[in-house]
Amino acid sequence: MKRGKFILFLILLFVLPFLYGQEDFRDAPVMEGEGITIVGTPETTQQMKIVTKEEIEKIHPVDLADLLTETVGLGAARYGTYGNAADITMRGFDTERIAVLIDGIPANSLRSGEFDFNSVDVNSIERIEVIYGGSDTKYNVSGALGGVINIVTVKKEEPGFRFGGSVSNTGTLPGRYNRQYGGVENPQWRDLADTQNISLFGAYGAENYSLRAALYGNRAGNHFLYQDYYGYARRKEGNEVNDIGGSVSWIRELPDYAKLILCGDIYYGNKNVPHSGYTREAGEQRDFSTRQNIMLEMPRIFRDDFSMELSFSHNWQTLDYDPGRNPSLHRERGLVAINRWSWYALEQLTLRTGGDYRYTHLDSTNDGIHNGHSGGMYFTVEYAPVKQFLLIPSIKAVTNGSRPVPVPKLGLLWLIGESLTLKNNYFRVFKFPDFDDLYWKQAGFSGNPDLKPEDGWGGDLGLDYHPKPWLSLEEVFYTTWTKDSIHWNYANGSWEPRNIGEAWFFGLDSRASFEIPLSFRRVKKIIPGVFYQYQLSYLLSGDLDFASNKRIPYMPAHTFGFSLEIPWNEDSAKEGSLLVSGRYESNRYADMENLVKLDPHFLLSITVNQAITKNLSAFAAVRNILNRHYESFAEYPMPGISLTLGLKAVFEPKQKEKE
Repeated sequence: MKRGKFILFLILLFVLPFLYGQEDFRDAPVMEGEGITIVGTPETTQQMKIVTKEEIEKIHPVDLADLLTETVGLGAARYGTYGNAADITMRGFDTERIAVLIDGIPANSLRSGEFDFNSVDVNSIERIEVIYGGSDTKYNVSGALGGVINIVTVKKEEPGFRFGGSVSNTGTLPGRYNRQYGGVENPQWRDLADTQNISLFGAYGAENYSLRAALYGNRAGNHFLYQDYYGYARRKEGNEVNDIGGSVSWIRELPDYAKLILCGDIYYGNKNVPHSGYTREAGEQRDFSTRQNIMLEMPRIFRDDFSMELSFSHNWQTLDYDPGRNPSLHRERGLVAINRWSWYALEQLTLRTGGDYRYTHLDSTNDGIHNGHSGGMYFTVEYAPVKQFLLIPSIKAVTNGSRPVPVPKLGLLWLIGESLTLKNNYFRVFKFPDFDDLYWKQAGFSGNPDLKPEDGWGGDLGLDYHPKPWLSLEEVFYTTWTKDSIHWNYANGSWEPRNIGEAWFFGLDSRASFEIPLSFRRVKKIIPGVFYQYQLSYLLSGDLDFASNKRIPYMPAHTFGFSLEIPWNEDSAKEGSLLVSGRYESNRYADMENLVKLDPHFLLSITVNQAITKNLSAFAAVRNILNRHYESFAEYPMPGISLTLGLKAVFEPKQKEKE
């Protein structure tokens, strides 16, 4: 009976927007080019950052996780360098509590809540939208306690044919090191050619359609020197990664500015995964994933003041740990349907509604066989009673087959003056348990089917100040309170997840960016930037209170970063740039009891880009230039100094002009 009610709820979810479209209302201009998800970013009350294609191409990140830390300052707990697991953090919440989207479609695993940041080629990303906190009313996806990361991979190609690619080599600093079982080994000079990447693409654009395909591959030895507990120099081994992936997208222009988008990607990785950063024991891992999306964007439907987006997605993911020995195989297949509508009823009033449905079939060695249904329906009002003020109340009813749970949000935006904007948000955060939390079975580990959803409330207050065209300042204060947080704990001879109680987060996010005009030979400007994040987190479960001062693991209290970009010859074929960036993180704790402390670290990097000809450019990146030894995740050391050298080529053959 419950399943029948749930199916009826989903039918109403997709039918109701069409009923709205039959009412009579006044004409309004066509919202050409705005779009709902893929194109355009309307004014919002949320703290939001955009990473552009140009930024990505200038920094040449190791992978997607590296890109997010270097551009928008997100935190990351990494098990190693390329190909290893990485856990991104936002406002005190890890990847399981961050909604990761690809072209507006949820991509987190319902088995674990995680997202494989290696499965997306950074060279195929058009832009990234990062929305901080649980106040998101742009996508209204579920489970976004820390925020939303939307990775946009598709765009309409310019007319004509283009093809190109890039190749690069990354090397680490060789040196003498101690063998695991005694003795000293000479430097391994092959570490200078430790990791290679190749990326190729081809694209064709016409008046009414465009097509793009890309292919990439990596061979990563992941060998580097590090210091063990006793200060001995060791060489990382047993952590090799070989992977390959590709993507394709096709966009068809339709009448009334509509677009039909077909896109998909595929990824395969063959990896050695160390059980601990300080042992030579390593497991094998095979990763495979593929996604296929169909999206329809209609900026005008029925009337000029209605817009709609409809998307269907299929995904298939296989994780195979230690094949042939102690296999742990997980097959996850999913279907996602999303429908979003906007009605520009009046100049000062916009109504948005829609919903999503997600089905998952899991066949897992440790979880068993399960089917999951989840979804929700939302309604949002954007009302501007005066030009300087915007009010955005929103509510979404979410369900996983049980009784729908309301998740309300309220956003306020006030344009105090031409250069000062105040943003204020209040929101509920809510997340259902993952399959691993509910059903996992393994020697010494057991899931808990009686878990309750994670729940809580939050708010933030932000100020954007732009006193000069070349100066931008942003200050955001935020807080989030959660209860029934799910964490794995050891009790009665076994690890199991529990709703351990309450946690409270307080934070400050300060950012300043400049664009200073300059006239020094070929340099016309310099672009410095700086950010500082202060975050306090308190575990309040059991007998703990604020006086206990117990922190959430892997959340530094202080994070500071800076960047300095110096471009030259921007208006010529010999353009180039120099980018210097640094990041400091204070000490972090690796456990709930705050007994294992990770030392602070500061990383300094330099990237240089230089066009050689119209079609060819070279780049170089030196990371951790101070050769600091540090751990991002406990007992998993990270590389010291590394050097990346590469070439990039893009060819655009001239097209014959149409008669």
